[in-house]
Amino acid sequence: MTTTGRNIGSLVLFFIFGAEIFSAFTFLGAPSWSYTKGVPSLYILSYLTLGVLVWWLMAPSIAKDGRKKGFLTQAEYLSDRYPSKILALVIGLVSLGAMIPYLTIQISGAGLLFQSATGGEIPFWVGALAATAVVTIYVFVSGLNGIGWTNLMQGLMMVVIAWYLGLSVTDHYFGGVGAMFEQLKERAPEYLTMPGAENMGWGSYSTAILVSTLGIIMWPHIFMKFYSADSTRTLKRVFVFYPLYGYILIPILFIGFTGVLLFEGQPLENADEVLLKIVVGEGLFPPWVIGIVLSGALAAAMSTAANLAHASATILARDIIYRLPVGSGMSDSQLLILTKLGVIVVALSAYALAVSKPASLVALLLGAYGIIVQLFPMLVGALWWKQASTKAAVIGLVVGSVLTLTFQLSDLNVPWGFDPGFFGLIINAMIFIVISKIGTPPTVAKVGSALPE
Repeated sequence: MTTTGRNIGSLVLFFIFGAEIFSAFTFLGAPSWSYTKGVPSLYILSYLTLGVLVWWLMAPSIAKDGRKKGFLTQAEYLSDRYPSKILALVIGLVSLGAMIPYLTIQISGAGLLFQSATGGEIPFWVGALAATAVVTIYVFVSGLNGIGWTNLMQGLMMVVIAWYLGLSVTDHYFGGVGAMFEQLKERAPEYLTMPGAENMGWGSYSTAILVSTLGIIMWPHIFMKFYSADSTRTLKRVFVFYPLYGYILIPILFIGFTGVLLFEGQPLENADEVLLKIVVGEGLFPPWVIGIVLSGALAAAMSTAANLAHASATILARDIIYRLPVGSGMSDSQLLILTKLGVIVVALSAYALAVSKPASLVALLLGAYGIIVQLFPMLVGALWWKQASTKAAVIGLVVGSVLTLTFQLSDLNVPWGFDPGFFGLIINAMIFIVISKIGTPPTVAKVGSALPE
């Protein structure tokens, strides 16, 4: 059972997929969402389950063709169906624009963990810089050798830590999970009703689920892992059991609800610190337990950061620079060197975004999903619609991405309270369909095809 190449078995692949999704966000972002918004935080469990259905429908075809043609990146797959240097370059830019905020989440999480573990002796910016340096050196020197088994150990550690923390915290302060929810119902019932404490309306809530459900297959580092499975059976076996990973989040969300009651009347300045304030700052656990907890959370952040940094650097080298005149004609050895240098560029970019503290970790993740989901219409066309055209794919992607970023970076209100990424996706899909319908049918065959059982 190997952890590199294209022959990864079910067990290791299961934990690799888990590590790609569950990271610093699990211990810091998820509890901050239940702490600030209440039950709308359950959108996370919804999309993690629904996203598996999308994987089941699409991933086998992606994996088959990726292995057959030797693709390394997502842009290589899509540009094989839509032959255009401009499109491949745009896909690379969009992918990188989503991946850097995702990497920022890991670096921000590591910075918060260092700050909390040292009682503020190591400030956030120093902790984040240390995490950036470690990830950069690790990926620069060794690539991702052995990352699969590392993710396996990380996954097991996360499950144990999450349930221990969730049950211990609620038992200590309230006598159990049920008693905690009873007090929440009496003292802060708005956290147990929709649209939630911070008025996350139905439009925002439902479209956040849809954006994340459709966007989860479009992450370039996930796409690359589809190529790695040793068979269709392996992929489907992983997908069947993958929702079990959601059980990690349940006790973590309990901690966020606990924070609602503990810090009632004195809200935290940074909601992403709610778990750290309870676990480290309240004196509930002995130092050795706190050490294990922080180590587990830090391992989750660093492991995922290594995957993201490597994938982002590969995109920068192969899908962006290689497509430009300055990079055309590069040899494989030159691309490898460029990829290693790209790790430094990507990591420093994520660090710069982290120290600027643009938003909460969940908001940052949702924003990244809104960008990457714009690739979804062209993937559907590549798999199942022969009439889908390259021109339509380019225009739809550009318009959808620009609209999404415009709403995300401005104070404009999205119509009907929709998630910005979903509104951009609707316009993107409409443009993609209309232009493909009125244009000349392409002569290229679709990329994917159904895998035999």
